[in-house]
Amino acid sequence: MHYKHILVALEISEESNILIERAVFLAKQLDSRISFIHIDGTHGEIYPDIVDIKATPDLRPLDSHKMEQLKAFEDNANFPISQFFIGTGDLSDKLHGVIQDSRVDLLICGHHQDFWSRIVSYSQHLINKSPVDILVVPIES
Repeated sequence: MHYKHILVALEISEESNILIERAVFLAKQLDSRISFIHIDGTHGEIYPDIVDIKATPDLRPLDSHKMEQLKAFEDNANFPISQFFIGTGDLSDKLHGVIQDSRVDLLICGHHQDFWSRIVSYSQHLINKSPVDILVVPIES
């Protein structure tokens, strides 16, 4: 399969750099675009819309510290990022619209390999709801 648009699901953690590296590697091989998505689920859906901060940089759905951390991922990617979606709520509930509207054909997400992730797997929710192929990258904890 030839992927044209890769979407990377980011957490605000250093482990997200592993996902970005995989996406950049694939994008260079396949001549694909890369977009990022971060959905903050820590406080529920306090901001129901998904914002593309590349298209509307003045909108800030998260506090300034989180926005700075997310911007650092884009700065460190060393690859052009097409879109950067940010919102709140549940990532698996927000994915379908973003994937369809942006014509994404590959989703990259991480899966922590720790005790809690064996009990409650967040990536399982993504797998069950994603309308496109998913690359699940193991993250050692």
